[in-house]
Amino acid sequence: MKSINRRIATAVAAAGLLTAGVAAMSATAAEETGNSTDETAATTTSTISAVSPVGVDGRGAQVPFQEVEAEDATTDGTVIGPDRTYGTLPSEASGRRAVTLDAVGEYVEFTLPAAANSMVLRYSLPDNATGTGRDARVAVESDGGKLTDLGLTSKYGWFYGTYPFTDTPGENPHHFYDEARTLFGKTLPAGSKVRVSVTSISESPTLTVDLADFEMVDEAAGSPAGALDVVKDYGADATGRSDATGAIQKALYDGASQGRSVWIPEGTFKVTDHLIVDDVTVTGAGPWRSVLTGDNVGFYGKYVADGGPSRNVTVKNLAIIGETTDRDDSAPRQAIGGAMSDSVVDNVWMQHTKVGAWMDGPMDNFTLRNSRILDTTADGVNFHQGVTNSTVQNTFVRNTGDDGLAMWAQDDDNTGNTFTQNTVVAPILANNIAIYGGEDITVTKNVVADTVVNGGGIHVGNRYPGVQGATAVQGTFELSGNTLIRAGNLDSNWKFGIGALWFDGLNEGIGGVRINVRDTTVLDSSYAAIQVVGSSVTGLNFSGVTVDGTGSFVLQLQASGSASFQDVTATNIGATQPVYDCGSGFTVTDEGGNSGWSTRSSSCGSMS
Repeated sequence: MKSINRRIATAVAAAGLLTAGVAAMSATAAEETGNSTDETAATTTSTISAVSPVGVDGRGAQVPFQEVEAEDATTDGTVIGPDRTYGTLPSEASGRRAVTLDAVGEYVEFTLPAAANSMVLRYSLPDNATGTGRDARVAVESDGGKLTDLGLTSKYGWFYGTYPFTDTPGENPHHFYDEARTLFGKTLPAGSKVRVSVTSISESPTLTVDLADFEMVDEAAGSPAGALDVVKDYGADATGRSDATGAIQKALYDGASQGRSVWIPEGTFKVTDHLIVDDVTVTGAGPWRSVLTGDNVGFYGKYVADGGPSRNVTVKNLAIIGETTDRDDSAPRQAIGGAMSDSVVDNVWMQHTKVGAWMDGPMDNFTLRNSRILDTTADGVNFHQGVTNSTVQNTFVRNTGDDGLAMWAQDDDNTGNTFTQNTVVAPILANNIAIYGGEDITVTKNVVADTVVNGGGIHVGNRYPGVQGATAVQGTFELSGNTLIRAGNLDSNWKFGIGALWFDGLNEGIGGVRINVRDTTVLDSSYAAIQVVGSSVTGLNFSGVTVDGTGSFVLQLQASGSASFQDVTATNIGATQPVYDCGSGFTVTDEGGNSGWSTRSSSCGSMS
C-alpha cells in the first residue's frame, strides 16, 4: 500500500475535511511499502488518521458535539496504530489509531474546542475469561478538579467466532469498543482541559481510549400543552427501579384515542417489552434527559400482518438505551421497529440495541432524522421489504455490528428511498451504507469512514435472499455528493479487498438501471476505490469523482459489464497499475477529463 504523503495533506485541507481546531495533520511523509499478499495489503495505513468524518463541509450529519481523537490529545499512554488488520484494536478505532493506558495515573487529556457540559467517551476494556465482560471506572477531571468517576464496561462488546457470532471467548475476537456518556454538572469553557485517568488496574489491566465527543446539552425541555404525562397521570417510575412498561403503553393508547400527545419527562424508565405506537406523538425532555432502557425496549409500529402499518406516529427528543449483549437474529430487539407510514422519528438517541431502526414494510413515507445510533449488535438502520418513499437524514451512526445504513428489498420492492446527509463510522461488519436491490434510490451528501471487514463504504448489489427479478436494482440510483474516508477492507471469505465503492451482481446481473456516481471523494481507501464483482454490472456512470490515495487499484474489475467515466481523477495510487482486470470483459468508456489512471495500465494476478 502507498502511504499518504504531504500532497494528500494539502488536498484534504483544501477540501475542508479536517475538523477545525481538533484534527491535527501529521506532517511526516511515510515511505511506500510493497505488500505482496491480499491479507497484508491493509495492514499499513496512512499517517493522516486525523482526517475526521466529523465536520466535513456540506456533507454528513450536522452533529451537536465536537470530537477530539485520543491520539491528538495529550497523553502519557501508548498510541496504538495505525493498523487496519481485522481483529486488532486500531482496526476498529476512528482514524485507525487510539491510546492504551495500562498503569495507575496514566491519562488522556483533551482540550475542549468549544464550551461543553458533557462528554461521550469511546473506549475498549479487555473481555474477561468467561465472556461476560468486566466493569471499571476512570476519573474524569478538569483543571485539577474532579468532575466524576465514569463507569465503563466491556459487556456490550467482544464477539467471537463466525457469523452470527458468540459471546464465548475463542477465535476471531472483534467488536471491541463501546461508549459511555456523562454530564459534568457544570459548563466548561472552550480551552478547558478534561483528563481521563486510570485510578486502578485491579478492575481492568488496560483501557484503550479512541476519542471523546464534547457537547453542550440543553436543560430538560418542558411538557407540550395538553400532553398526557406518563409519570403524573399514569404513575410511571422515573427512577428506573420499577417496570414502567404498562404505564407508558396505557398512555400511548389513551393518547391515540384522545388525540393528545404523550409526555415522557426527565428520568430513566425501565421498559421490558415493545411499546406499540399508532396515531400518536410521544415526546421526551431531550435525549440526555428522558431515557428508556431495558432488554426489549423499543417503539414499534404495527406489523402489516397485525393490522399495520401504524400511521401518523412521531417519536422525538428522547433516548432508547437497551441492554443487548449478543446477536440473535431471531430476536426483535430494535429501538424502532415494525411498520410505520407517514411517521417521523426525530432527535432520538439509540444505543445498545440489536438494531437502531429495522423497518418491515409494506410501509410508506417514514423519516428518521437528527438522531444518533451507537453500539448496536447488528445494523444501524434497515429498510426491509416494501419500504417506500422513506428517508434517513442528518443522523450519526457509529460502531454498528453490521451495515450502518441499509435497504434490503427482500421479496418486496423498496422504491423512492433516500439516505442523505448522514455520517457512518466504523461498522464492525459489512458496509457503511448498503443498498440491496430496490428502485429509484438516492444516497447523497453522506460521509462514511473506517470500514472494518467484509464490506465497503457504499455498496449497491443484487445480493441476499429475495433480491432478484422484480426486486433487483432498477430505475435510477443517484449516489452523489458523498465522501468516503478509509473505506473498504479485506473480505475474510473471498480473501481479497473490497472497494470503497462497490457493485455486485451476485444473484443476477445488474442491468437496465442507471447508477450515477457524481461529485464524490474517495480518500485513502484500504484497497480499490471502485470495484465491480459478480456476473455482470452495467449502467454505471461516474463523473466528478476524486480518488486521493488507494491501498490498491482505482478500478478492480471482476465482472463483465460497462461504465462511463468523466472527470475522474486519481492520485497516490497504491498499485503499480491502476486497473485490475483479468479478462473480465468489462468495457470502460472514457468521456473525457480523466487523469491519473487509464485502462491501458492494467494488471492481472495479485489484487494487493
